[in-house]
Amino acid sequence: MSKDYDVAVVGGGLLGSAIAWGLGRLGQRVAVLDEGDIAKRASRANFALVWVQSKGLGMPAYTGWTVRGSQAWPTLAVELKQQTGLDVVLQQNGGFHLTLGDAEYEQRSQLVARMHNQAGAADYRMEMLPAAEVKKMLPLIGPEVSGGSFCPFDGHVNSLRTFRAFHTGMKQFGVDYLPERPVSSIARDGGEFRLVTAQGEVRAAKVVLAAGNANQTLAPMVGLFAPMGPTRGQIIVTERTMPFLPHALTTIRQTDEGTVMIGDSKEDELDDRVQNHPIDAVMADRAQRMFPHLSRLNVVRSWSGLRVMPKDGFPIYDQSETHPGAFVACCHSGVTLAANHAFDIARMVQRGALEPELVEPFSARRFSGDTAATGSGYY
Repeated sequence: MSKDYDVAVVGGGLLGSAIAWGLGRLGQRVAVLDEGDIAKRASRANFALVWVQSKGLGMPAYTGWTVRGSQAWPTLAVELKQQTGLDVVLQQNGGFHLTLGDAEYEQRSQLVARMHNQAGAADYRMEMLPAAEVKKMLPLIGPEVSGGSFCPFDGHVNSLRTFRAFHTGMKQFGVDYLPERPVSSIARDGGEFRLVTAQGEVRAAKVVLAAGNANQTLAPMVGLFAPMGPTRGQIIVTERTMPFLPHALTTIRQTDEGTVMIGDSKEDELDDRVQNHPIDAVMADRAQRMFPHLSRLNVVRSWSGLRVMPKDGFPIYDQSETHPGAFVACCHSGVTLAANHAFDIARMVQRGALEPELVEPFSARRFSGDTAATGSGYY
């Protein structure tokens, strides 16, 4: 198979789909080369938060990037629904990180202070609230809850429906989705890129690497660098229950279907075929200490999944100097940043260059000499 495209996007997960949808929206001829359903997709295992608070400690630009993504999400949700008829159920009325006991409250307070004192960070209005104030907004919290941080920009979506909406929209824009075509090699020849797959070669004027943790292998093919440090996370889902959680938490959210998702783990493991049940037990215990009535619910499913994780937790956006027209995009927060990828990254790729204010903080050049930032860039 051989066909010319304006852009070939490698990776059909949430990140690649958002960029490809955005390029299709701009009238570009786009091919998405994807592993297909065999892929270990973070898109199917994520917690679906549109999350701002606590992001960017050690990289103020990341705070501003997440605020920008959060503020653009309503526009994205409207456009997807108008185009595809699919409601991604964006709920964005603020979110909490709850604390149990005085020590956790003090630790969280120190984090909030450090975030606010960080020079150059965007104003995202995260504040600490004592238990009495939290209870006014979340009446069913348990007696062990000492308070928590609140950010008005936070929220969540139906992530599977978002994924489906992007793919439905891509098709309507004329984007060619090519599953079961993992890319084995990429070369630039005669002013175009040749991407080799087992099903044939695909040619394109530009290429965007959005293949998650596989970017680490693909990036050097086009003169780029994408150091990754993937981790494993686990999620528990309960049976449906009454509406009780009008604000998402970093560790608990009630879906639009009424189930409760619990997720608060991070392991340096790359095997997602098994679960660490003691970790599930700790997550469930903390959840029911925060909301005692959860102890009455049955767990209906649980899973583990690999997170896409740049080495320092912060996004990587870069363009190649040796292979003009090649771009790489890596990030953990594919849901939070979906609007940025669909609107901003797609626009930059169409124009052929990332904007300096994006490249300066997010280029992989920051890893030169093992000077990578150590602050957590994810939640």
